[in-house]
Amino acid sequence: MLDDIQVLGREGSLATQNKVLRNTYALLGLTMIPTVIGAMVGMKMNFAFAAMHPFMFAIGAMAVMYGLFAAISANRNSSIGVVLLLGLTFLLGLMLGPILQYALHLRNGAQIVGLAAGGTGVILMTMAGIATTTKKDFSFMGKFLLIGIILLIVASLANLFLHIPAMTLALSGIGVILFSGFILYDVSRIVNGGETNYVMATLSLYMSVYNLFTSLLQLLLGLMGGND
Repeated sequence: MLDDIQVLGREGSLATQNKVLRNTYALLGLTMIPTVIGAMVGMKMNFAFAAMHPFMFAIGAMAVMYGLFAAISANRNSSIGVVLLLGLTFLLGLMLGPILQYALHLRNGAQIVGLAAGGTGVILMTMAGIATTTKKDFSFMGKFLLIGIILLIVASLANLFLHIPAMTLALSGIGVILFSGFILYDVSRIVNGGETNYVMATLSLYMSVYNLFTSLLQLLLGLMGGND
């Protein structure tokens, strides 16, 4: 009898995890729509203030984002959380405006953007596949990834003043590795029951994918962007 209850408990837990994973992937796909719309709007905007005051712009953008993160978390169990998440993805799409403007003015800019998008998709599928098929618990990566992201943010803010091209390239490469690890970590948490709310799961996975794309785009621009 006890064994039957344990089996039913495991089956129920597995069904819940699979449901969260399906809902997360569905919502993640939906977030791409406002992101693309935001990016299209952002490419037509004038980001002169951001160019003149990059540090202030970066701090302001981070403050807005973390405010939205808190609002989404507070409304994670209602439709308001989904609406706020879609609003956040639109704003993040807008913030892609400057780098996309720069990239698409290059002769091979469309190719670079396409490679970054394709590379992001391949890494996402690979890391999600590893986490899903192996079902290994990668939660041990959490502390290392957190330390890594803090160091990356500090170094990136410092480079806003230093303007060292080699440092930009190195940070982009580190970002690709770091956010690939975050995707593995995020999907692993869902698969192993560490995250049971699909709104928060989508938020974490979206931010990993978004930052992976921007890091990969910056890396490719540094390596291939001379062909203008």
